[in-house]
Amino acid sequence: MADYTAHPTAVIDEGCTIGKGVRIWHFSHIMPGCVIGENCNIGQNVVISPEVKLGRNVKVQNNVSIYTGVECEDDVFLGPSMVFTNVINPRSAVVRRGEYLRTLVKTGASIGANATIVCGHDIGRFAFIGAGAVVTKEVPDYALVVGNPARQTGWMSEFGHKLKFDAKGEATCPEGGQRYKLENGRVSRIG
Repeated sequence: MADYTAHPTAVIDEGCTIGKGVRIWHFSHIMPGCVIGENCNIGQNVVISPEVKLGRNVKVQNNVSIYTGVECEDDVFLGPSMVFTNVINPRSAVVRRGEYLRTLVKTGASIGANATIVCGHDIGRFAFIGAGAVVTKEVPDYALVVGNPARQTGWMSEFGHKLKFDAKGEATCPEGGQRYKLENGRVSRIG
């Protein structure tokens, strides 16, 4: 008996690994060779392609396709209808299956609704990609990026609050109380 829950309309191919407590909703397709960590939530009409890896507690909202070459670490949020690509120069008549580029979404990152992540660009820890953003380059840890093309407009806490740094380059999350330091264009958590 499976340790996960899947709606009867979901298609789950043989050869995938699905962790305990995972929920898979209507019309989703889980392909061979993918690995889904414990306690993930896979929304309606989601496709998870071969060899994709999802860590623990990843939330995939409705209408998301996660293509081969993508890996999401623990506690990642993928907003409704956001998009990953896996080939930089697709053409219908040219087979590029051997050219898939890797994209790593690091721990705690959130990607907003309808955002597009162009392949080969990693998303940093606890980064926050605004709704509709088009990411065309690496995103640093804790960065807030918005727009098309995506531009960094600030920094976010691990609880998802915009950080306000003082003259010493320090900030405190208003919800969680964690402290952060901005130094040399990078943010790190203090303590």
